[in-house]
This record gives sequence, C-alpha cells and structure tokens, in this order.
Amino acid sequence: MKRKSQMAEQLIVKNSITINAPASAVWDALINPEKTKQYMFGCETVSDWKVDSELLWRGQYEGNDIVYVKGKIVEIQPEKLLIYTTIDPNSSIEDVPENYVDVTYELVPQEGKTVLNISQGDFSTVADGESRYKDSYNNGDGWNPILVEIKKLVENS
Repeated sequence: MKRKSQMAEQLIVKNSITINAPASAVWDALINPEKTKQYMFGCETVSDWKVDSELLWRGQYEGNDIVYVKGKIVEIQPEKLLIYTTIDPNSSIEDVPENYVDVTYELVPQEGKTVLNISQGDFSTVADGESRYKDSYNNGDGWNPILVEIKKLVENS
C-alpha cells in the first residue's frame, strides 16, 4: 500500500448545523439506536459507548441483518465529544487499523441551542482514500443530509 507523505493535502469532510435543542437531546440522537435508525439509512448503533469498545452500524439488507460500518470508540465525553473510527467491512479494503478513518462529533452549547460539528477523515492516509473521500463528500453535501435529519428528529421530539 502506498502512503502519501505528511505534506499531502488532507481529505477531511466537515459539516456543521445548529439545532434548537440542548446538547443532551442531540447527544441522545447520536447514541440511541432507535433514533440513529431514523436518520442513518435504517442503521442502528451497537456499542456500550466506552473507549476502545466496538461500534457497529447495523441494518437490514434483503431481510438479512448486516453490519454496514464498524469501528471503535476513540474518545467519549457525553454531551460534548464523540470520536470513533470507521471502515466498511463489506468493501475490498483491507481491515487493518491504518485503513480506518475517524469520525468526530463535537457538540457546542450556544444560547440554548447546540451546534453540532462533524468531521470525517483524513482520507489521504488510507487505502482507496480518494474514492472513499468522494463517497463521503457526496458532491459537496458531505454529512449535510444526515445533519438535517438529526435536526428534524431532535427538534420535533
């Protein structure tokens, strides 16, 4: 596997949204499997939400229960910060730590609302990084469609 030098341009997807709700409500939407199913393409989270624990995004495909994304919890500060690694176990990419990318959720309270910042990457350091970045970047939308659904879910609860 060819790795780019540290000087290579980083490939990181970043998005942000302001949600008219306290951080506790946003946090619940991020870790509650019944809620993640409503905005993450029918996938529920499976984890005990402790550092170094496994995190699975599980859903249904043609009547079968499958894992769409897997990773580990890197850091967790309830209602403030969640960092986890991800890889698609169904892809042809080798399942080694060097091929996982980080996803970071940062919750920032702001006058009764919560700013949710999400970043994913750095794709420049992983196998098939450019293609994976383009898939996640989603023609410039990145996480925006998911953030809009999280906002609707939280604000309408």
